[in-house]
Amino acid sequence: MAEMQDFKSTPKYETFSYLPEFNAERTRAQITHVVNQGWNPAIEHVEPHRASKYYWYMWKLPMFGEQSVDLILAEIEACHREHPNNHVRLIGYDNYAQSQGMAFVVHRGR
Repeated sequence: MAEMQDFKSTPKYETFSYLPEFNAERTRAQITHVVNQGWNPAIEHVEPHRASKYYWYMWKLPMFGEQSVDLILAEIEACHREHPNNHVRLIGYDNYAQSQGMAFVVHRGR
């Protein structure tokens, strides 16, 4: 419980905002979960000052039916390289429920 973040100290975005930032292993595990659920991964980014008031920009189209965790990670890193100061998040779209199954910030901007 000591690792949980205070709401006032850091803006919160998506599913895991109250947890410390994920390391590479935990990020990979969450992407694996998205793939195993059959959800379609999509990557979005936005400037930090716009994150809670505006829509996020989509990085390419959603990766419909993608099964490769490495390819999804490569796209996340490509987005982060292209927009190094932006927040980058991964969304898992659930076709059955027609909603987001999961969304979390992979890289926080400055």
